[in-house]
Amino acid sequence: MLGVIVNTVAVLIGGTVGLLVNKGIPKRFSGAIMTGIGLCILFIGISGALKGENPIILVASIVLGAMAGTALKLQERLNSIGEKLEKRFSSGSESEIGEKSTVAQGFVTASLLFCVGAMSIIGSINSGLNGDHTIIFTKSALDLVTAAMFAISLGFGVLFSAATVFVYQGLLVMLAQLLRPILDNPSMLAEMNCAGSIIMIALGLNLIGVTDIKAANYLPAIFIAPVICAIVGLF
Repeated sequence: MLGVIVNTVAVLIGGTVGLLVNKGIPKRFSGAIMTGIGLCILFIGISGALKGENPIILVASIVLGAMAGTALKLQERLNSIGEKLEKRFSSGSESEIGEKSTVAQGFVTASLLFCVGAMSIIGSINSGLNGDHTIIFTKSALDLVTAAMFAISLGFGVLFSAATVFVYQGLLVMLAQLLRPILDNPSMLAEMNCAGSIIMIALGLNLIGVTDIKAANYLPAIFIAPVICAIVGLF
């Protein structure tokens, strides 16, 4: 669990630094930073999505993932947690992009971004299987910087995403033996990364204000993709 703990602490440190820096940054710059982050996430998402090997697997995993996520009300559940945190700690503040920068928004957006990437899954599995924390340590460094930037624009809620990172990646570490086949199959990894990248594109579009996609409802697609890939491989 060392890698997971380091990643969690990195998010907390990055978020704290962002909050401290935010006090000296005019709101108009916060809006510009938020848009810039959204564009960067779009680029990363598009780059990752292009690495998928089979569009049919992507479509099937996204459709089934959306059905499962909607049935489980994942977005609503995350929003509910964020709203409870918001009522407990803060009422939010107005952002330059014309929306309310709330604890809930910061929590949900940061939680999704820190968990949907391939590094989160592969790094946690490697950490659990053989104690190799290289990938998750690298992710921790990236998350530290990202958390700081998010905290500048989205505020205090970003800190709470550290709990999501700890629980999500901790479960992956504990389930590492069951998930071992994924690491041994490049096609499965590619399709998982592709599905996760599609969710990142949705996040990026939301951040720049183009859409209001319930990105969390597509999370099951990340884990459905390798299952479909395995089924296709049988034929």
